[in-house]
Amino acid sequence: MMKKLEKTVNYIKDKIDFIPEIAIILGSGLGNLADYIENKTEISYELIPNFPETTVVGHDGKLIFGELNNRKIVAMKGRFHYYEGNDMSEVIYPIRVFKLLGIQNLIVTNAAGGVNTDFVPGDLMLITDHLSFFCENPLRGENLDQLGPRFPDMSVAYDKKLRDIAIASARNLGIDLKSGIYCYCKGPSFEAPAEIRALRALGADAVGMSTVPETITARHMGMRVLGISCITNMAAGILEQPLNHEEVIETGKQVSQKFSTLVSDITKNWE
Repeated sequence: MMKKLEKTVNYIKDKIDFIPEIAIILGSGLGNLADYIENKTEISYELIPNFPETTVVGHDGKLIFGELNNRKIVAMKGRFHYYEGNDMSEVIYPIRVFKLLGIQNLIVTNAAGGVNTDFVPGDLMLITDHLSFFCENPLRGENLDQLGPRFPDMSVAYDKKLRDIAIASARNLGIDLKSGIYCYCKGPSFEAPAEIRALRALGADAVGMSTVPETITARHMGMRVLGISCITNMAAGILEQPLNHEEVIETGKQVSQKFSTLVSDITKNWE
């Protein structure tokens, strides 16, 4: 695995002339943040050795290196999901590449279903913690000691200082930023109403099919993580209409301006 990672890292290093400070993973329908990036260098996934390919509508499949508010960043426009048939090692592969490139900070974003009945589609939620014990852990198998410990601590998976910066940015911009617990489910089927009732009883505020494997992997390697969910639909059983991915993409597009403005401001105030 380390040899594969090194080959990927060396290829990317040949294409860029700086080490990004922050990596940003863009969720479904949230790719418009890429329009804010200046001095771009774009690399298609299909050109990167050992990189998986994304198959989901709303995920373009490229790394965008550049500047956002004078911060050196890389945006991942298109992520890899377990439900696509990827091994978990493929889902988290880019995060390990980012760390080996020298990146210390990760912003994970996603489109999520609202479990908290006080939420409405279009809300943004700051992730304070997560639930994932239904799903395969991305660190299962032989530990890569070069990257992190066998049993990493998840007491504070989402960095408190970065959350405070996000809250301050939202306040200054007049954005009503919710906060809550994100539950990771494998997908690709949306959750059943009974499952949503169970998740609500467990304390979940939002549910989705990504983010947690990437967060666990980043924390395993000592990276700081900030997580933001875009509530694109209410979870099953809350409203009468059935769920579909088209609604997820459409709502993501509708709030992309608000989302991009917030993330851009967060990077400006990053510490």
